[in-house]
Amino acid sequence: MTDIEELLLSRIRDVADYPEPGVMFKDITPLLADPAAFTALTDALAAVAASTGATKVVGLEARGFILGAPVAVRAGLGFIPVRKAGKLPGATLSQAYDLEYGSAEIEVHAEDLSSGDRVLIVDDVLATGGTAEASIELIRRAGAEVAGLTVLMELGFLGGRARLEPALAGAPLEALLVV
Repeated sequence: MTDIEELLLSRIRDVADYPEPGVMFKDITPLLADPAAFTALTDALAAVAASTGATKVVGLEARGFILGAPVAVRAGLGFIPVRKAGKLPGATLSQAYDLEYGSAEIEVHAEDLSSGDRVLIVDDVLATGGTAEASIELIRRAGAEVAGLTVLMELGFLGGRARLEPALAGAPLEALLVV
């Protein structure tokens, strides 16, 4: 295990039975509260942005905003929020996707992405991959190219990577931690 992996893992708190019995929630708020750990995380994710040749960073609501915005600043790139439906004013593009029990929809401002943009998607956790897969489709529908997807933590046992690799079509999927 690398020094950064040890640092990040030491600042992630396990919360048993949250939000429901049987779930072990990975709480990143202690990591965010530690300036050294948050800086190390931001630097690591910004290095991914540089390695992919990204021109913009997309953050997925809501914790992807917390991570994606400082990554964009550190990498000298624009930041684009992908929001839940109905949260953005003006013209938007939307993408519906299925959840385990129901469906959801995400949106982006129509004018924020265009051809020539290489977009790095940033989020905190990769679980089943539904939201990330919808964001990939949304970015492509906007005419932009997906440069890659990076997350702080991948919950490997949920199979999100296998779901996303075909959608990423060769773009990298980087997880700083796999649990």
